[in-house]
Amino acid sequence: MSARFEWRTSLCTDDFPAAAYEALRLRITDHTPFNTLAWLYASELALKPGAQLHVLLGWQDDELALCLPLVASVERFARLPFRVLHHLGYPLADRLALLTRLDDDNLRKALTQIRQRLPHAVLQLNELTGSTAQALAPWQALSSTAEQRLSCRVPVHLISESDHQEVSGDPRYKLRRARKRIAACGAQVRRITPDALTMGPLLQEISEVEAVSWKGDEGVGIFSDARHRQWMNRAFTALAARGLVRVVVLELEGRCISYRLGLLEQGRLYDYNLAFLPQYADLGSGRVLLEEWIRWGLEDNWCWIDASRVSLENSSHQLHERMTGQLEHWRWSFYSWRPGGLVLGLALRVWQRFKPRLQQWRARRAAATVATPAVKTPAPAEKFKEGEHASASDNQR
Repeated sequence: MSARFEWRTSLCTDDFPAAAYEALRLRITDHTPFNTLAWLYASELALKPGAQLHVLLGWQDDELALCLPLVASVERFARLPFRVLHHLGYPLADRLALLTRLDDDNLRKALTQIRQRLPHAVLQLNELTGSTAQALAPWQALSSTAEQRLSCRVPVHLISESDHQEVSGDPRYKLRRARKRIAACGAQVRRITPDALTMGPLLQEISEVEAVSWKGDEGVGIFSDARHRQWMNRAFTALAARGLVRVVVLELEGRCISYRLGLLEQGRLYDYNLAFLPQYADLGSGRVLLEEWIRWGLEDNWCWIDASRVSLENSSHQLHERMTGQLEHWRWSFYSWRPGGLVLGLALRVWQRFKPRLQQWRARRAAATVATPAVKTPAPAEKFKEGEHASASDNQR
């Protein structure tokens, strides 16, 4: 069946087919809270100046079979401007499902629609799970260059009856020590299921914690500036109104000193954000609050605890200690046949050929350095004692 395509410039208008959108979302088994209209509304209202939203809808008879909200903006590569398309919500949407039930032929037509309406150098869709992302395979043959790149491997924990027992191994002792420190200072763990009225004050409280944490110092938190704060306030207030928000906090004398903020849907808790006051860093509160997620899940019959996103390499998320599996997030990039797309695609292919050689050269250089270390010959009057001079890296461990 041939699809009928339609373009919108906003999700927030009264005539947007919200009911049809929600029906489509619920038919996609991998949908996440970042696919909800509540999240997307807030994302639209937080767009940067100059960014433009274009929503492609695909209909089959009276049923919505595709919704792809794309943000067009100009990004610079090697100081040169290129037009780039991203899914609405980037970069704070931690996991997305592609909301489509179109077949391959209609998906190819959808890409043609996008290129006619929104001339661009590259279309990039981030944080798609593997099963969802496979629907994009038909777009590869239509692109001058296409790349499917692993963004991260997210640790997940399947909640089971074994979680009624104390965790074994090294995590057990870390958890016990953290609980003793917390008990000694008199802090208490509290669970919160906020609604639309209580979400605002709670966000204000936890944003103040993030502001003085290392995330605030480095400007990488979800409340890092006025635009992000407005975005999070709108998004989480709307999600709390739907009962999708969960928070665990560690309080000392009624004041939040550490928290974990999560989103719950389809029995899956997405551990979205956490922070703690730096003066209480030694408590180990993050591990205790993660354990509280698991206990809460046992009581309320959740199925999964997920780290909603982690770094691809050297991830320090504490769920790695408890994970029972992993989920892969992928980034798809489709370079157009326009001059900008050809240039960026060629640059990518050149880099992909050059990168392994660069890595091999660096590895050989590092091996040679280890094999022939520089040795300082001490003067006759100097005394040398083995192990006296520790390396800088050793001192930092």
